[in-house]
Amino acid sequence: MKLLVKFFSIASLLACVLFCVSCKSVRQPASVPEPLNYSDEDIVQNEIERINSFMEKEPVRALWRASLLGREDVIERCIDYLSTRLEASIEDKNYLDAKRYYKSIIAVKPDWKAKTYSYSQIEKLAYADIPGITSVNKKVPSKISECMKAAVTIWVDRGVKVKNGAGYADVIIGSGFFIDERGYIVTNHHVIDSMVNPKYEGYSRLYIKLSDDNLTKIPAKVVGYDSLLDLALLKVEIVPEYVLNLGSSTDLEIGDKISAIGTPVGLEGTLTSGIVSSFDRKLLALGNVFQIDAAVNSGNSGGPLIDSNLKVQAIVFAGMLQLQGLNFAIPVEYLKQELVYLYGRGEIIHPWIGCFGNTKREGLKKQGLEVQYVLSGGSGFMSGLKPGDVITSFDGKQISSLDDFNFMMMSYETETIVECCYISADGEEKKCLVYLDKRPENPSVTVYNSDLITSSFVPLFGMKLIPSSTTNRNSYTIEKIILGSTADQMSFSENDSVTINGVQIDQKNEVIITTLATKRKKKAFLDVSMSLATSLDSPYYF
Repeated sequence: MKLLVKFFSIASLLACVLFCVSCKSVRQPASVPEPLNYSDEDIVQNEIERINSFMEKEPVRALWRASLLGREDVIERCIDYLSTRLEASIEDKNYLDAKRYYKSIIAVKPDWKAKTYSYSQIEKLAYADIPGITSVNKKVPSKISECMKAAVTIWVDRGVKVKNGAGYADVIIGSGFFIDERGYIVTNHHVIDSMVNPKYEGYSRLYIKLSDDNLTKIPAKVVGYDSLLDLALLKVEIVPEYVLNLGSSTDLEIGDKISAIGTPVGLEGTLTSGIVSSFDRKLLALGNVFQIDAAVNSGNSGGPLIDSNLKVQAIVFAGMLQLQGLNFAIPVEYLKQELVYLYGRGEIIHPWIGCFGNTKREGLKKQGLEVQYVLSGGSGFMSGLKPGDVITSFDGKQISSLDDFNFMMMSYETETIVECCYISADGEEKKCLVYLDKRPENPSVTVYNSDLITSSFVPLFGMKLIPSSTTNRNSYTIEKIILGSTADQMSFSENDSVTINGVQIDQKNEVIITTLATKRKKKAFLDVSMSLATSLDSPYYF
C-alpha cells in the first residue's frame, strides 16, 4: 500500500549508508526573501500596491498583508471590502466562506461585528445537518450483526487491463460504512483515487454492494475527499438499514478490544477482532494513527473499527501483508474534524504556515511546539516566527505539542488569518497573525527549491550548515543537529565537515537523496562518501 511503502521505505533507506547513488548537482535559488523594512517609504508604497493587487482574488491575504504593514487606512479598506464579501457569502448560504472571512477579520480587529449574523451564528449554520456530526440517526445498531449491515463493499470498476496479451477485469475493492440515513458513506481516499485523480486518464466507475446482497452493484458518487488523511465521503441514493455512530477516540485505551468490519480479499461482511496496540504511529503526513492487531487484508481499507459500545473509533487504512498483527487505522477524531469540509468543499486542501518543528519538552512535560525551521518568504517567516520560538497557543487555544497543533489545523481552511502566541528564543512572550496558506503537495521539494542549503537541510536531513570554504561553495560545517533526525541517526555531530556533491528529487520513489563526503567525529573522522534520503513530505511540517 502506497502510504505504508512511502514511510517504511524511507525508514529502511535511513538505516543504511547508500553508496554510488548518482545525484544531480546542488541547485540553490539565486536569492531568498528578506524581511520587509517598513521604515523604507518605497517598500511601503510597493507593499500597498501589492495589497491592492490581492484585493479581488485573495482578499484575506490582502488583509493579512495590511495588518503586517500596520497602516490603519489600508487595514480599514481591506476590512470594508472583506465584509461585503462576507455578507454576499451569507446571502448565497456559503457559510464556510462567511465563517473564514469573519474569523480573519476578528483576528485583525477583535471588536468588529458583522451587520447581520454573529460569528457563532455563522458557525452554527455552517455545521447544520452535517452527516455523522449534527444529523440525527435513528437506525443505530444494537448488536454486532446489525453493525455489519451498516458496512458496505466499495467497488471501483476500471474496465479491462491487458497483461501478457490477455484481458483481465481491473477492479479496486475496498470497504466503507454508512454514517447517515441519507446514504452517506465513509471510506479511504486511496480506494476511490481513480475517481478523483486528474492524472488518471482511464475508465473508472464507482459502486457499492450491501452486506446482504453481494450481487447488486449500486452506483455511488464522491462527495468529498482528503488525500493527505486518506478519507473520502460518498453518497448513494438508497436508505440504509443501519447507520453507525461516530465515537470518541479519547475513550479508548491501549489494550482495549476493537473489531474491524470489511471485505478482505473480496469476502464481504467479514468481522475480525483484536486490541489497540498503539496510538502514535506516524504513518501519515499529518497526525498519528492507531496500530491494531485485528486481522486486516487487502479490501479492508475504509472499513470501520468499532468498540464494545458499537461506535466507530477509527477507519482501517493499511496493513502489512507480510507481518501478521501489524495493521493501522485512522482515528475517528480526524474524520469528525473535517466532515464539514468533506461535505461542503469536495477536495480538502490542508493549510500550513511554512514551518517545521517538533514538541518542546522539559523533562516529561510538554512545553509547546518548537519551531526548528521557517521557510523563507512563507507565512510564518513574514509573521516574524524564527527558529527557536515555541508556539504556546493558536487562535486562543493552548498548544502543548506538535500533535495538538496538527489536530487543531484539521478544523481550519486555507486563506484564514489566525492569532498565534509564542515564546521567543530569548524567553519573551509574543504574538503574531499568521496566514494559513495552501500546504504544498511535496513540502520538502518546496523547501529545497526555495531556500539555501544552509537552511533547507534542517527539515530535509536534520542538519544546520554554515559555509566552511571560500573556494568550494559546497563545503560546509555542521552548526546544529536536530535530535532524532536523519543526521542524528547517521551519527553526525556538530562541527563535522560535509561536502555536498549532489541532490536529486526522486518523484517515483517519493524521496530526496543527497550524496555527500564527510568526516564524522563519532566515526573517528574517517573519510566517507554516502547518500542520505528523506521523504517528500513529513508529519513535522506545519
